Amino acid sequence: MKIKPLADRVLIEPKPAEEKTASGLFIPDTAKEKPLAGTVVAVGPGTDEVKMEVKKGDQVLYGKYAGTEVTVDGKDYLIMKQNDILAII
Repeated sequence: MKIKPLADRVLIEPKPAEEKTASGLFIPDTAKEKPLAGTVVAVGPGTDEVKMEVKKGDQVLYGKYAGTEVTVDGKDYLIMKQNDILAII
């Protein structure tokens, strides 16, 4: 299935949470932080008021509670407005 965001929305594939600490300890699922970085998969066309600054393939940072989680074909994504993105890496 193909997803095309509307207006000033962006589809992001989050980076997976870390499995191990730097010292080699495994982190249980309940203690993992929600990912705050990801890759832009699709970008909406923007609006008259909002010019799209991000493009497909950009690595971005976003807020901890930003976006709506969706699952498509077994993969997890986030859909959020462009203004919820904090920075392009």
